Amino acid sequence: MSTTFVPSLAQQSSASVKNYQALDLLCTLIAVLDMNGAICFANAALENALGQSRRTMEGGEFALSFTEPALLDKALSGARSNDFAALRFEASLQRLGQEPLPVHATVSIAEQTGHVMVEMWPLEQQARQDREERLREQAQANKELIRNLAHEIKNPLGGIRGAAQLLQMDLASPELREYTTVIVHEADRLQALVDRLLAPHRHPHDVGDVNIHEVCERVRSLVLVEFPQGLKITRDYDISIPEFRGDSAQLIQAVLNIVQNAAQALSLRIAQGDGEIILRTRVARQVTLGRQRYRLALELHVIDNGSGVPDAIKERIFYPLVSGRDGGSGLGLTLAQTFVQRHHGLIECESQPGRTDFRILIPLP
Repeated sequence: MSTTFVPSLAQQSSASVKNYQALDLLCTLIAVLDMNGAICFANAALENALGQSRRTMEGGEFALSFTEPALLDKALSGARSNDFAALRFEASLQRLGQEPLPVHATVSIAEQTGHVMVEMWPLEQQARQDREERLREQAQANKELIRNLAHEIKNPLGGIRGAAQLLQMDLASPELREYTTVIVHEADRLQALVDRLLAPHRHPHDVGDVNIHEVCERVRSLVLVEFPQGLKITRDYDISIPEFRGDSAQLIQAVLNIVQNAAQALSLRIAQGDGEIILRTRVARQVTLGRQRYRLALELHVIDNGSGVPDAIKERIFYPLVSGRDGGSGLGLTLAQTFVQRHHGLIECESQPGRTDFRILIPLP
């Protein structure tokens, strides 16, 4: 006599929820609910945002996770009566021991399983992605502008220098030759500036295995030679970070530009003997860069205890020829951003008086 196995409701629910495990790869916060609003599945991004595991959340009433539960209750009521295909609203998620998280939420029905899907985008995350996109677009526009401008400057510059040298040979008066010497000197200075502008576009991407701590140590030794007194560079490394494929020379130059920039901004504190720069490495998980999701990323912080980036240039510090100090070329951070973006990464900056943090993010294998 044969018997037919009939799965329990819990087993049916568990089997259908397995269809949603791929949602763990997404950076948006997602909850899968039954028609009564009970949580069947929560993806990893939602776990991280709420500070709870999906096991503790499953079976609970998801509306209670919002500061205003009625918003989700109303959406669920509409789902049950088939009033809409998708409903959008803005709300705030309650988090353990933290401020509520403002989100933009979309509620829709997964027709194949009959579950309700709640997708949430943190408003701060959306703003960050928009800022990253602007940075990348601006970097691309800067690259084209710089390349075209540099070539336009370079050709007449050579003619000016050559004409000044010929004129210098025909002048008998030492006083007059001083003027041509100034022309030649300034032409050479502009040529060096043009070469720096074109440098990132001239050199090929020489890819090999990169150990980020070897990069940091090289930079640390170079900067301490330049600033032997009054500056302390503290190491705070996560030695478990794996090697990755990249251009070691370009990354050394990128980190060196940022650390030198920090050291120069610390001139007053260095004179007092208490200037400090921290090099901190960490692994970041589930990072979105350029609208692409990465499971792991290198997170390198360059933190200084200086006076901070002036408010007037905070939004423009990665633009070419923008500098916060007298005599600065305004190219160091621009080149650093270019080199890091060649590694599919990004540099961000948070600054306030007493603490400026440049964060380099680069995807890891």
